[in-house]
Amino acid sequence: MDIRPQPGPQEQFLATPADIAFFGGSAGGGKSFAMLLEAIRHRNNPKFTAAFLRRKKTDLLKPGGLWDTSCEIYPLVGAKSSGLTWTFASGATVSMDGMEHEKDRFNWQGTQIALIGFDEATHFTEAQFWYMLSRNRSASGIPGYIRAGCNPDPDSFVRTLIDWWIGPDGLPIKERSGVLRWFVRIGGEMRWADSKAELIEEFGKDEMGQEVSPKSLTFIRSSIFDNRILLDKDPSYLANLKALSKVDRAQLLDGNWNIRAAAGLYFQRQWFGEPLDRLPEMKSVCRFWDRASTPGGGDWTVGLKLGRDADGICYVMDVRRFQGSPLEVEKAILQCAQGDARGTMIVLEQEPGSSGVATVDALTRLLMGYRVTATRPTGSKGDRAKPVSAYAEARKVRVLRAPWNDAFFTELENFDGSDKGVDDQVDGLSGAFNELANERRILVA
Repeated sequence: MDIRPQPGPQEQFLATPADIAFFGGSAGGGKSFAMLLEAIRHRNNPKFTAAFLRRKKTDLLKPGGLWDTSCEIYPLVGAKSSGLTWTFASGATVSMDGMEHEKDRFNWQGTQIALIGFDEATHFTEAQFWYMLSRNRSASGIPGYIRAGCNPDPDSFVRTLIDWWIGPDGLPIKERSGVLRWFVRIGGEMRWADSKAELIEEFGKDEMGQEVSPKSLTFIRSSIFDNRILLDKDPSYLANLKALSKVDRAQLLDGNWNIRAAAGLYFQRQWFGEPLDRLPEMKSVCRFWDRASTPGGGDWTVGLKLGRDADGICYVMDVRRFQGSPLEVEKAILQCAQGDARGTMIVLEQEPGSSGVATVDALTRLLMGYRVTATRPTGSKGDRAKPVSAYAEARKVRVLRAPWNDAFFTELENFDGSDKGVDDQVDGLSGAFNELANERRILVA
């Protein structure tokens, strides 16, 4: 079987002579496939070793992840697997592993690896990256080199490394994609030049008195539009990227390296349209309770009621927001349960620890006979808000006219994705929406 890169950026990535090459800048560009192909070229060298790393080992093993993809490719060229290592007929090996914690980089102490691949390089720390560069050597006759796939992250060390290839608007500069630049790293500082000779002439020796050894680096831009195989096999993937929240869409579809979460990017009042005086019939309704941990503190208890109609449009039907004692919270939750339609889902956000379990157990007993469930929040508040943010931007979330509207919209528009500030109504909306989405997939995933 003929295994080859696709014409364009993927082919360019496999042809670059750079010591370090970053590839990608948006989702769906074929980054993982290209990295796996890179190792195949050395499969007949018995001393060749490669290591492909992901920050979390569990991400390596996810469906469609790096290991999954390698299982489609490497057996075609005679490789056999044992654990997370592939061995080719010559004895050449490709290993895969995670590096979740900062100290895990020292697990590679004493190793010599000809090819090091970082899958989603922006997930790694700067210390992990540069330490692994010290392991990038080999007795195979192949000079050590690094290949890395990446999606935009303005706060990653990668953004600083590839700054020359990125324009002021955060988008890759087309004419610079694949162009090599040379650097030396002295005292933790990067010194750049257009040629190796310039750096040798300028610096000669490093702070240890050793002759400098410049390395070449490049960034090659790729997007889903360069991956014709993916677009042909799964045309809906492009629609999925377009359905992302504003920030995620700018990063993963447009490839913008500057954009980050900010107030006004998650929610805008006009996305919800004019508040409605009447609501259509609902197919499913959820009342999500985000309870304040301390009465009279900065947080508010919020019980947000969200419905979904037959067409998948969501409606914010009611928002109860107050500060009160645990007893007052209990009374409010029971009162809402008695007033809401009998089939309404009541979802209680469960705080961590044994006290959170005990509180939910007590409330569940109080609400015996109602449809009650508890959920533990995972991920950041910003991540939990992204699905409903994208749905709202698509004009698929409406709001019933009520006195709470102004406070609701003000909080939403001020939400910047962080865990700081007032965000209880955002949490209530995110929680209710995600519960309805889990009950019946109303989202383009």
